[in-house]
Amino acid sequence: MASNRTPFDQLLDKYEPILKAAFLDAIVDIRSQVTLKLLIERLERGDVAGAIEVLGIEREAFGAFELAFAEAYNAGGVDLANGLKLCDPQGQRIVFRFGVRNPEAEAWLAEHSATMVTRIVGDQQQSIRLALSEGLARGDNPRRTALDVVGRVSRVTGKREGGIIGLTGPQERFVASARQELVSGNLRAYLARERRDRRFDRTILAAIKSGKGLDRAMIDRIIGRYSDRLLDLRGEMLSRSETMAAIGKARDDAMRQAILSGKVDASFVTKTWRTAGDSRVRHTHRALNGRAAGYYEGFQSPSGVTLQYPGDPSAPIGETSGCRCHTEYRVDYTGQFIARRAA
Repeated sequence: MASNRTPFDQLLDKYEPILKAAFLDAIVDIRSQVTLKLLIERLERGDVAGAIEVLGIEREAFGAFELAFAEAYNAGGVDLANGLKLCDPQGQRIVFRFGVRNPEAEAWLAEHSATMVTRIVGDQQQSIRLALSEGLARGDNPRRTALDVVGRVSRVTGKREGGIIGLTGPQERFVASARQELVSGNLRAYLARERRDRRFDRTILAAIKSGKGLDRAMIDRIIGRYSDRLLDLRGEMLSRSETMAAIGKARDDAMRQAILSGKVDASFVTKTWRTAGDSRVRHTHRALNGRAAGYYEGFQSPSGVTLQYPGDPSAPIGETSGCRCHTEYRVDYTGQFIARRAA
């Protein structure tokens, strides 16, 4: 059966897993590079800032993620450029290539990439600072507090698993409250968590039945798997939004480059909003489906926000997070050809 996936969908299918893997690999690398002894020493002194410094959560750790983002951006621009069928007034084909080294393209790529990673790093540092401060305030053992942050070494893989590195602030709160539920014996509340690892449900139900609760080692295992699932979700959502931003922006930039080069007349360009066509599409985007606009015009969402294209990084996150829509660009080649012949 022939696939009905658009070229845009195919680009998402290709680059989302690449960005997700690059993000998760960065987290694994950060965990593996931590000197646990030094981290514990800083916590014993109550030095939260020093402890965060030991973790090494910095922009350089996400270099591969930035490169993957740039690769997705370039692929989006090349895809649109390859789809243009341009002719001069004599009917001769005009070759147009997307310039990823175009000054405007390079400037946007550098600025967005820096902002993106700075946001990732800052969010993690803030959530970890809160977790460490709360641990010290409770008088928790510094080693346990450190392991709750960086994760514990798996006997199977030999790598650190669990922890809160890589999670967003709200996700770190989910982990903290889930741990409190298990420690306090409020086990049924934990069983209502959608992202829990259900392989532990039998153990938890047995603990409820016996009334004895769970020991700390089992709680650490359960929370570690819960945290890993949240991290996977974080990688999935981040890769989706950033791949959308990269490809959507590159396709728009490619059309802009064609217009500015004089090879396309903007007055003959139409862009149309297309959704994924399923129940997961947000209601504001369902209202935009099929809506057409000129190249320099925007799409006004029922929320009042104007987007130049789906995934527009200048729009609020409520209009871009998890978005799977795309813009369909069309050039009236016949109209442009006749206009140029007449000129």
